[in-house]
Amino acid sequence: MHRELTTFARRARASAGRMHPELSLVSYTLLGHLEESGGCRATDLAAHYALDKSTVSRQVASLERAGLIERRVDPDDHRVQLLHLTDAGTRILAQVTESRREAFRERLAGWPEEDLERFAAYLTRYNAAAAVTPVRPPGTAAG
Repeated sequence: MHRELTTFARRARASAGRMHPELSLVSYTLLGHLEESGGCRATDLAAHYALDKSTVSRQVASLERAGLIERRVDPDDHRVQLLHLTDAGTRILAQVTESRREAFRERLAGWPEEDLERFAAYLTRYNAAAAVTPVRPPGTAAG
């Protein structure tokens, strides 16, 4: 099971680069969150994905240089800058999302409907459990 999940994660990271050469899996994920949230602070991204602030800072800088995101002043608090997708960011995110969907459609094309429904239910269940069960460093006891 562990090997299969690791293979799945590696394949996801590798395919992100093939979908768009400038867009890593982390960048794709951050762009998706910005689209879903309508914009947020970099610290919100770091907290949501449990990433180090410096990691998010590097990703944000790269996405800004590529013209995919921009900073805007928060209308509710002028001291805060919110990250938003640019038009180019929205277009690239849509292109990569459609490419990923097509890849999934191709991989799952021969699966019976019942298997697809079961697979989707298992992924939903796994993701729900992952959202409430933090990953602990090796050697630490459960809470």
